[in-house]
Amino acid sequence: MKQKSGILLLLLLLCNGISFSQQHDPKALKAWQDQKYSMFIHYGIYSVLGGVWEGKEISKGLSEQIQAHAGIYSDTYAGVAKRFNPKNWNADSVVSLAKKAGMRSIVITSKHHDGFCMFKTATTDFNVLDATPFKRDIVKELSEACKRGGLRFGLYFSLIDWHYPQASPISSSNSDYITPEHVQYNKRQITELLSNYGPISELWFDMGSQNASESKELRDLVHKLQPDCMIGSRIGNDMGDFNVMGDNQEPDYAIGVPWQSPASFFDDTWSYRSWQNRGSEAVKTKEKLSSLIRVVSRGGNFLLNIGPKGDGSVVGFEKNVLLNIGKWLDKNGEAIYGTNADPFHVSFKWGSLTSRPNQLYLHIMSPPENGQIILPGLKGKIKSIGVLGEKGQKIRFTQSDQGLKINVPTTINPDKEFKVITITFANGFSVPPANVIEMSANPQHNSNIVGPILNSHNAFKSYSSSGVDYNTRFQSTVKESWTLQPLQNGTYTPRIYYSAKEQGKTIDLELNGKITPLTFTDGKVEIIKQTGSLTWGPFYLAEDSWTGIEGFPGSLINIEPTQSWGNKKPLSWTKKADWKNNEKHTMEADKSSAIYLLQEINATEDQPFLASITSTDGIVVVLNGVELAKHNNPFKENQLNDLILLPLKKGKNQLLLKLYNGYQKKIDLGIDTRQPQELYYKDLPAISLEKGKYYPFSWQLNKPLSPHSTLQLSNVTLQFSRK
Repeated sequence: MKQKSGILLLLLLLCNGISFSQQHDPKALKAWQDQKYSMFIHYGIYSVLGGVWEGKEISKGLSEQIQAHAGIYSDTYAGVAKRFNPKNWNADSVVSLAKKAGMRSIVITSKHHDGFCMFKTATTDFNVLDATPFKRDIVKELSEACKRGGLRFGLYFSLIDWHYPQASPISSSNSDYITPEHVQYNKRQITELLSNYGPISELWFDMGSQNASESKELRDLVHKLQPDCMIGSRIGNDMGDFNVMGDNQEPDYAIGVPWQSPASFFDDTWSYRSWQNRGSEAVKTKEKLSSLIRVVSRGGNFLLNIGPKGDGSVVGFEKNVLLNIGKWLDKNGEAIYGTNADPFHVSFKWGSLTSRPNQLYLHIMSPPENGQIILPGLKGKIKSIGVLGEKGQKIRFTQSDQGLKINVPTTINPDKEFKVITITFANGFSVPPANVIEMSANPQHNSNIVGPILNSHNAFKSYSSSGVDYNTRFQSTVKESWTLQPLQNGTYTPRIYYSAKEQGKTIDLELNGKITPLTFTDGKVEIIKQTGSLTWGPFYLAEDSWTGIEGFPGSLINIEPTQSWGNKKPLSWTKKADWKNNEKHTMEADKSSAIYLLQEINATEDQPFLASITSTDGIVVVLNGVELAKHNNPFKENQLNDLILLPLKKGKNQLLLKLYNGYQKKIDLGIDTRQPQELYYKDLPAISLEKGKYYPFSWQLNKPLSPHSTLQLSNVTLQFSRK
C-alpha cells in the first residue's frame, strides 16, 4: 500500500501540472549570490545557560541544543525564559559590527529546536515578549536596524519544535517526524514572520522530516508571501532555492546550483559557550578568512556565525576576529563581492582565484613554489598586473602559448598577510576547458566510429545535495559535461543509447550553447551480445547502524569477505549460503541504518550485463570500486527497483551494494539477473565540427522535479560516427 500511495502522490503532482522546480526572478537570485559574505546569529534562551546546567559544563553536543544533551525536562527548560533579560542587546551595534566586518546581510535564529520564539507570535506564549522579563521583539529590532544600516535581513527557522505538544520526542538525529498539525503550526509562524518584519532575504530552515507535499506547500507559502525570499535546502525534499552545505563544509567539487556554506567559530557549538577555549585571534582570523576565500572562489556564499552572550553582548573574541576580516575586505573586497568562481579546473597549492569578465584575482594564501605562479593555458591580452590596493607595485610576468608565468614579489608574505594579485585583461580571457575529449578513430569499431564513448564515468560532474531531510542527504549529480575536440573536419552523427530504466525520461542536450530536448522514446532495440559466460558467487552481508546514504567503512577495491572491513568501525561479513539471485530478501532494519551486500561475478570475457536491483530508502551501486548509481527514495515508496548496466571485465568482478534504510522497519534487497539483455538507441541530427576547436557538450534533466534532483543516467551512453 505504501508503494502505491507514493507513486500515486507523484502521479497526482505531475498530472496536475505541479512542478517542484523553482522559478525565481533571476535578478533576486543574483542579488542573493552577490552577497558572498553574511553574518549568522545563534541567539536564544540557551544563550543564558552558556553551555552549563546545574553547575556542570555540558560538553556533549551543541550548546544551543543543551535541553536535549543535558536531559532537561520541558517545563524546567521553559523556566529559563524567566532569566532571559539581555540588557546589553543592541541591534544597531550588531548591524554596525556586521558592516565593519564586511558582511552584506544578517540571518538570526527566529526559533531554534527548543521552540522558543525570538519574535512576537500569536501561536504560543513561549516567546520573547510573553515569557521573559525583556518583553522586546528581538527579530523586529534587528530587522529595523538592518533596514537603517542598509543590510539585507534573513531568518533561521527550525522545523522541529521540542516545545510543541504534537512534536515527536527528541531524537539523536534531529530529523524528527513532523506531524500534520505541527506542519500547520510552522506555517502560521512563517506567515507571521513574512508578514510583520519587512523584506526577508532568505529563510534558513533546519532539521525535521516532512513529506514532499508538505515541503512544497511551505515553499509555495514563502514564495507567495515574499517572492524574492530565498529558501535554504534544509526545508527538505529538494525544495530549496539554494543548497546549504553541511556545517563547516567547504566543497572541493563543482556545484551546479546556488549554494552556501554555514560556518561556526568552533566545531563544538554555534551558540555562546561560557567555557569555550577560544585560542588565538590571529589564528582564528586566518582560519575564517581562508574559508571565506575558498568558498567564494568555488562559487558559494559564506555564512559565518556568532553566538552572543545571554546578556546580549557579542563575545569580544568573535568581534575582534570579524573586525580583522573586515579590515582585509576594506582593501580586498573587490576580489570577493560580486565575483565569479575560479575559472580553472585545477587546484593551486598557493591559494585560490576569483574572477570577473576582464579580471582574475589571485589570492595568495601559501608561499608559491620557487616564488612563481603558473596559470596553464591562460590566454588574453593583459593590460596590467598588480597587487590589489597597492599602487606602484610592479610585477614581472611572461606570457606564452603554454600560459602565464608570474614572478611573485618578495614583499608578498602570506604567513603575515593574504594579498591579492590582480590581472586585468583588455578583452576578456580564456582558460583550458574541462574534460577535453579528443574525437579520434576508435580501433575497436569500424572506421566510421570516433571515440571515446561519452558516459557518466568520463563526464565532468556538477553536483548539488538531494534528500528528504538532513539525514538522507547525498551528493546528487545535476549535470554531466564534456568538451569535444574533433581531430578532423567533418559531419558527425551522434547516437545515444539508453535502457528501459530511462524510457520516457527527457533530458536537455547542450552543444556550444544550443539546448535541444531529447525524450527517450521510439528507440530501436539493440541486443547486448553475450560474448562469454558469467558465474555469480555467494552473497555476503554486513550491517551498519546510524549511517547516511553516502560513505563506506572501508576500501571499495578487492574486498576480502573472510576479513573485517574498515578501520575506524570494522564490519564483519556473513555468508548467506541460502540466498540466491532472482529472489527478494527482506531484513529487519533500524531507522538510519544500512546493509552492505557483496557478490563476486566471474566473467570469461569483458561484457556489459543488465541486472535489476531491489532496494528501499536509498542505494549506492559499486562495481570494482567504481560507483555506478546512487539515489534516495524521495517519495518514501515501499520498494525501489533499479535496472543497472554492469560493465563486467574478464575475470573476477566485485559488486557491492549499500542499501540504506531511513524510515521503514525493514530493507528489501535482491539482484535479479533475468532482465532482457537489450538497449535502445536513437540517431540524432548530424552536426558539423571543425578540427581542433572546442565544443562544450552536456546533458541534464529537462524540467526536473527540483534543480537538486540527481540525474540517474548511468546507463546512458553517446557515441559519434563520422561520414
